[in-house]
Amino acid sequence: MRNERDVRFTIVDFQIKGLGDLRFVICNLRSIFLHPQHEKENERRGTEEENQTIALRVMKLVGVLPKTIEGRAIGNQLIRSGTSIGANYRAACKGRSKKEFIAKLGIVEEEADESAYWMELIIEGDLLKRELVQPLLDEANEIAAIMAASRMTASKGAQKEKKYSE
Repeated sequence: MRNERDVRFTIVDFQIKGLGDLRFVICNLRSIFLHPQHEKENERRGTEEENQTIALRVMKLVGVLPKTIEGRAIGNQLIRSGTSIGANYRAACKGRSKKEFIAKLGIVEEEADESAYWMELIIEGDLLKRELVQPLLDEANEIAAIMAASRMTASKGAQKEKKYSE
């Protein structure tokens, strides 16, 4: 059974021959949006459901925020950015062009980073205990980092393909 470090190691060591290979790798990395304790359960599910896991965890987190002005304001922002991660990841995998694929990866990166920002505010504002938020915050930061690296690799691949076609 792979853990998150194995996935990260595999990504670093994986040689990509073209943008199509990168798209396949990114869209089939089953562990990106999974929490380790849910890994066995999610292996049974289809890829579509796996992409929803982070959104469902964000929804649960928002559900336990205090019903204060601060809690509602941050919760509204987090629910938007956190649920957008999976939706844009899905859109990237179904991109009609290389350019659209790369752009959607950038959006996934931005939404994951924004979600991390709101979770940091939840912790620093003492809205919830760090122990409740930290695992999801770590996951959002990992997703942002993976998508940033993937987007840069895809961009380089697209530039190389453009050079060869000219």
